[in-house]
Amino acid sequence: MDAIASPRRRQILRLVWDGERSAGEIAAASDVSWPAVSQNLGVLKRSGLVIERRAGTRRFYRADRLALGPLEVILRQMWVRDVGRLKELAEREARSRRRRHD
Repeated sequence: MDAIASPRRRQILRLVWDGERSAGEIAAASDVSWPAVSQNLGVLKRSGLVIERRAGTRRFYRADRLALGPLEVILRQMWVRDVGRLKELAEREARSRRRRHD
């Protein structure tokens, strides 16, 4: 549970849930630095929630769906909450912009 407590790690899990992604793709989809993404990937890997595959110097990650099976319901609920929070922030920002332009 500690591994999925972080919103960043949940974001990474969401990215690798349905398929394998390179570390670079994961970092590009994130709004934090590469070292932070790498650290979070390490936590997920050590906890057994993601599987790493190396191809030369590249690393690819995918969710270990078997290991995550018992947590899937909890993760989906967290993702819905995360999306709801993002929607709320976007709507707040849009209202703020309208007020500045009025």
